[in-house]
Amino acid sequence: MTSDLLAPVPGGFVQPEDLPSRRPGSTVQPRGTLQTSLLSPQRAQDRQSIITPPTPAASGAAETGYDALNRKLKQVKYYPGQRRPKRPVGPGSPPPPLVPETRPVPPSAKAAKPPVAPAIAGAVIGQPARKRLPIEQDAYAPTGIRVGSFLVKGAVEVMGGYSDNPARLLQPRGSALYQIAPELLAASNWSRHSVIVDLRGSFTGYAKEFPSAVFQQASPSPENVDRAQFDGKIAGRIDATRDTRINTEARMRVGSDNPGSPNIQVGLREFPLFTTTGGTVGFEQDFNRFQLKMDALVDRTVYQDSKLIDGTTYNNRDRNFNQYGGVGRVSYEVLPGLKPFAEIQGDVRVHDQRDDRFGYLRDSSGGYIKAGTTFEFTRLLTGEASIGYLARKYEDPRLEVLKGLLTSASLVWSATPLTTARFITTTSIDETTVPGVPGVLTRLYTVQVDHDFRRWLTAVGKFTYGTQDYQENFRSDKLYSIEGNLIYKMSRELWVKAQVRRDILNSNVVGASTAATVVMLGVRLQR
Repeated sequence: MTSDLLAPVPGGFVQPEDLPSRRPGSTVQPRGTLQTSLLSPQRAQDRQSIITPPTPAASGAAETGYDALNRKLKQVKYYPGQRRPKRPVGPGSPPPPLVPETRPVPPSAKAAKPPVAPAIAGAVIGQPARKRLPIEQDAYAPTGIRVGSFLVKGAVEVMGGYSDNPARLLQPRGSALYQIAPELLAASNWSRHSVIVDLRGSFTGYAKEFPSAVFQQASPSPENVDRAQFDGKIAGRIDATRDTRINTEARMRVGSDNPGSPNIQVGLREFPLFTTTGGTVGFEQDFNRFQLKMDALVDRTVYQDSKLIDGTTYNNRDRNFNQYGGVGRVSYEVLPGLKPFAEIQGDVRVHDQRDDRFGYLRDSSGGYIKAGTTFEFTRLLTGEASIGYLARKYEDPRLEVLKGLLTSASLVWSATPLTTARFITTTSIDETTVPGVPGVLTRLYTVQVDHDFRRWLTAVGKFTYGTQDYQENFRSDKLYSIEGNLIYKMSRELWVKAQVRRDILNSNVVGASTAATVVMLGVRLQR
């Protein structure tokens, strides 16, 4: 027995020669001698060389983060704006997305370019990284001008060309023409409320005048066929609460009868213009997904006096009238991109002169009812479409009730990133001066396709089909118009535009069918 019997050293309970871990051939201490323990005082002087001190915990940890004892070490300091490394992906995380193959850099990107200030390029050390601007859908669209809290965009088109039959005569006579079409669009940029101003106009002038008599008869077309047109509105929205909005609108329209229309008087010097001014006031209320909208409308239409070729004038007061009405609409959002609705409208028309030039009482009342839905499917198909029924009853018992099917649609289909198709259809009841005819039921269907061959080269194809039904009369007109445009975008401010259009009026009245071809070339200045 030795004094270090309980010492945790080899040989404490087993003889050295019997140790199973003894290496063969190693020397064994003779029996009868005491084995000195490694902890005995005799070996204290050699303890430093035999026994090493324990290694401190977490001695191999880095300078940042946490060690084995969960002690927080010093944090890494980043410069302001310095990019910080992302955390490593742990187990169970989805794999990183594959990086698409990048196209080779074009030679223009390697060419010499003017130097850019480091502050603009975001290369200053310590400067926060500049936020990337979103990719523009149209790199040649006008940027507009900031006026206070409004973004204002203006444009003007100046075009010249030739028309082979501007007066829509049976025996065509051509004339050179010019067209000036200004535009103005202003929109507010407020967190609440909204104001949008949209003004568009055009003036078409012709180099020639047309004879006042054809085959010794008064011409069905004016001598001067210059035409002016204007369409403008100012729409305002007041956000009273989160779910309540007050809608207002002021509008104005200036135009004239179309060439070849039976409403044109014989022997005119020029087209008499009409002006329609009006306004709308209403509210819109949301009840979760259910929406209610009510509007009140007031409009007034005034015609100029007709100027005749003999120097006299003719009063068109019998064509002036006021219109008062209201519109109600309810809708329910079934899906985020599908919102069915139902709409009803009623109005009355009161003329300044009770009976017209042929003794008919033109005051009337009418309206329409329609149902449809709005679309917004992943921005590929947007707009609305509806179908309904409209009717108008006149005060004169000799005039029958004007009624018919109503179709209304305005759809935009983004077929591809380069191709966009539009479909528009409208139905309206227009006033007329033809004796015995209550009104004209007009339907128009338009299909337009825009395709970008390049970002700076766009082709536009447009086809319009329309019908004009003079109810209670044997006359029925069909309108056809096919148009092609090619737009070359030189910059954001300057576009070059070429247009070819063919207009056809096909009537069942002998001698009323006409056709015309128009070719124009010009520029568009915008900002």
